[in-house]
Amino acid sequence: MRKYLLAISFICVALCLQAENYPYRSDYLWLTVPDHADWLYKTGEKAKVEVTFCKYGIPQDVEVTYEIGPDMLPATSSGKVKLTNGRAIIDMGTMKKPGFLDLRLKASVGNKTYEHHVKVGFSPEQLKPYTKNPADFVAFWQKNLEEARKEVKTEKLKVKCEKVDKYSTDEFDCYLLKLKIDSRHSIYGYLTKPKKAGKYPVVLCPPGAGIKTIKEPMRNTYYAKNGFIRLEMEIHGLNPEMTEEQFREITTAFDYENGYVTNGLDNRDNYYMKHVYTGCVRAIDYLVSLPEWDGKNVFVQGGSQGGALSLITAALDKRVTGCVANHPALSDVAGYAEKGRTGGWPHMNRLNGMLTPEKIETLQYYDVVNFARRITCPVYLTWGFNDNVCPPTTSYIVWNLITAPKESLITPINEHWTTTDTNYNQMMWLKSQIKN
Repeated sequence: MRKYLLAISFICVALCLQAENYPYRSDYLWLTVPDHADWLYKTGEKAKVEVTFCKYGIPQDVEVTYEIGPDMLPATSSGKVKLTNGRAIIDMGTMKKPGFLDLRLKASVGNKTYEHHVKVGFSPEQLKPYTKNPADFVAFWQKNLEEARKEVKTEKLKVKCEKVDKYSTDEFDCYLLKLKIDSRHSIYGYLTKPKKAGKYPVVLCPPGAGIKTIKEPMRNTYYAKNGFIRLEMEIHGLNPEMTEEQFREITTAFDYENGYVTNGLDNRDNYYMKHVYTGCVRAIDYLVSLPEWDGKNVFVQGGSQGGALSLITAALDKRVTGCVANHPALSDVAGYAEKGRTGGWPHMNRLNGMLTPEKIETLQYYDVVNFARRITCPVYLTWGFNDNVCPPTTSYIVWNLITAPKESLITPINEHWTTTDTNYNQMMWLKSQIKN
C-alpha cells in the first residue's frame, strides 16, 4: 500500500521546524509543484515543474537560476527564468533509464541567495542494484554469528543493567545497559519496560550514523506506554552518559564523524561494521531472554543508518517478526563505481580510494540490498524524494528487492527527516503486527 504526502500548498509551522526546504521563520518560501501529482513519470515522459518564490507568502518576480541533473550527480543542463507573478514553469526533460532527476534552484535577493530543490522519479520501480550478490553471503554471516556467540553464550549474556531514575516514570522503567556482544566488543543501550506486570513484544532500535550519545531517551516513551519493551542502542561501545566533549574527542580520533564506515574495508573479515551487524542480533538475543517478553513478537525499527541496521537485522535473524525502516543508508553504496549511477550513504565517491575492487567486494557482504532480498518478515518502509543523504534512488532499489509482505509511505517533499506523526504511526503499524 502506498501513500503520498504532496507539497501542493504552503506547509505549517510545525513542519517548518523540521524541513530543510522550508526553514522556520524565513521571510522567503519556495513552492515547487510537478505536473504529475505523485512526482513520478515513465521513462521518456517529460516532467514540468511550476516554481513559485514568495516573500511573506506574496509571490515575487525574481530571476531564478537552475540546474538539472541526475540524483546526487553533476548537472547535465542549466538555465535561467524570470518569474511572472511569482511563477514559472520549468521543463525538466526526461530520463531514458529508470532514476531520478533533481531540479536545483537559486534566487538572489539583496546580498542573500536562497536555494531549493525538487526531485522527480522516472520508472523507479524498475531500478536495480549495482551491487552483486555473493554466492557465499549466507554462509559468511552464519559463520560470523556463530563466532560472535562462541565465548558469550546466549543463555549467559554478560549484561550490566542499572535503573536510570531520571528517565523512569510511574508508567515505565528505564535502564542503562552494557551488553557484551562478542569476545571483544560491547554495546550500550537504554531499555524501557512497562511497569505493569505482563508479557510484552520487544523492539530493537539501532542508531543513526555518527559517534554520539543516544539522543533524548524520553522522546520515544510512547512505545512503553503502548505496551512495548524497547531497546534504543548504540554501536560503538561508548557509554551514552559521556559528555559531548568526550564524544567530540572520539569523533576526532576517527578522523571524522562517520570515519568508522571505512575502517577495515579492504577485507570483509576486518571491516568495522561486521561486529555492528552481529551486535544487533546479539541485542535480539538479550531481548528475547527477558522474562517479560511475550515469546512471539520481535520488532526492529530505525532511520537512516538505523533503518539499514533494522533491515539487516530482519534478514539475519528470523526471530524478527516485523521491521520498520526510514530512508535506509548503506544501500547500493558501490553504485557510484559505474559512471552515471547514484550510490547510497556514506557516498564513498567523495572519499579518495574508496571504490577499489577490493573494497567493492567487501561492500557486497555489507550492503543493505543483499539483506533486503533475504527478508521474510513484513516490512514498512518510508522515504522521501528530496533526500540528499539517503537518496530516493537507493531507497527504491531496496524496496524493489524486498519480496516479503511490504508497505510503504512515500513522502516526496521530505529530505532526510520524518515527522512526529509518521514516527508515531510507525509504532501503530508495529502494534497492528502483534501476534497474540
